[in-house]
Amino acid sequence: MLTKPARSLLHPETLIATWFGSGLLPYVPGTWGSLAALPFAWFIISAGGWALLLCAIAVVFCVGVWGAARYEEVSARKDPGEVVVDEVAGQWLAMLPVAIWIPEMPGMLIASLPAFILFRLFDIWKPWPVSLCERRFRGGLGIMIDDIAAGIYAVLTVLVGVVFMSFLLH
Repeated sequence: MLTKPARSLLHPETLIATWFGSGLLPYVPGTWGSLAALPFAWFIISAGGWALLLCAIAVVFCVGVWGAARYEEVSARKDPGEVVVDEVAGQWLAMLPVAIWIPEMPGMLIASLPAFILFRLFDIWKPWPVSLCERRFRGGLGIMIDDIAAGIYAVLTVLVGVVFMSFLLH
């Protein structure tokens, strides 16, 4: 069963906060939001590479702070589960190494899997300082910032893996 949004899905804050309704899907809204982020990332990377993806992350982060804050306020709940725009920004951040090293299909699709898994792992696990970000900040910024931190962890893990693999292959 779908989660009922705080406002109509057509309302801009709901559309943004739930990433076009993907956060309203049952059981694992964060995972649905991360999955829904991937086709957009693939399109952005195909259209303009890593630089456009980086700009899109900044835009989604800023719009997401606003949308998440408004949605949280209207729903009268702290960090509602259906708000997944934070997963979009974090997932896109985790995709940056993919955008830099494998910016073309079908390699990009395959390389997206580790980025997806690592981002979800760090977003769910919330190692320090991800957990600190979640506790320290409130409102829209608080909702968004811990997923950015999880995305940074995913990027760093991918980079360590790339360096490790390059040593093995040479």
